[in-house]
Amino acid sequence: MGVERNVRKRKGKFYSESKKNRRRQKKITVVQKLYETCKEVFVDCGPGVVPSPDKVERLKAVLDGMTEVDVGLRPNMPFFKAATTEQFPRITYLCLYECEKFSIGIFCLPPTGVIPLHNHPGMTVFSKLLFGTMHIKSYDWVDNGSDATAVLADPVDDPPTGVRLAKVKVDSEFTAPCNTSILYPADGGNMHCFTAKTACAVLDVLGPPYCDPEGRHCQFYMDSPFASFSVNSLALTEEDKDGYAWLEERERPKDVTVVKAVYSGPKIVEK
Repeated sequence: MGVERNVRKRKGKFYSESKKNRRRQKKITVVQKLYETCKEVFVDCGPGVVPSPDKVERLKAVLDGMTEVDVGLRPNMPFFKAATTEQFPRITYLCLYECEKFSIGIFCLPPTGVIPLHNHPGMTVFSKLLFGTMHIKSYDWVDNGSDATAVLADPVDDPPTGVRLAKVKVDSEFTAPCNTSILYPADGGNMHCFTAKTACAVLDVLGPPYCDPEGRHCQFYMDSPFASFSVNSLALTEEDKDGYAWLEERERPKDVTVVKAVYSGPKIVEK
């Protein structure tokens, strides 16, 4: 009888611990899952190093299912209302987490808010529209390969110094729910611009994050139509010309304001 009592006690303790473990698993938030997935995806990455395709898909799968509810946001929050006195609506940035390998943050845009055309040097970037409608325009540089040869064969005039040819990657409106956009160090639309058609929030994962001391600073650009400079366009139809533009570096636009605010959604527990 004594032995039987001990077995029952051990069995009861085992079941109790199992229930506790199940409860812990249920308590893991989507934000925590995102953080833990990012740790695994970017563990062996660095500037210019892209995660393997299977890891990219793992992180994308987590982001694809996320909404504003998962990060504690509501469309009626002050972040998403433009002041009537502001010509250019203020944009709010919420930092969820940042380390040397990756960062997780949310841009909150009121209607007509704009994040100007900028780059992501050496980075792989995942952007998930949590709610609202946003127009995204993105570019990749035209390199010295076949694209450049086809477009710039026998140029009539050289473009000014500092002006480079870029190819349009995306020029469309997106409305949540929609899939995650991914850009890479050399393709996928490494330079992009966001324009809010309605109040919206976009969650960004950057691997690695910007870092001025390491040369990964955010550079802004002005874009001009392909026809702005005279080149031999025999290799291009009129429709094809719309797929290219000239980009020139510029100072950070003074009429765009991005302010930081405290993230108050589900917390990330570092492991």
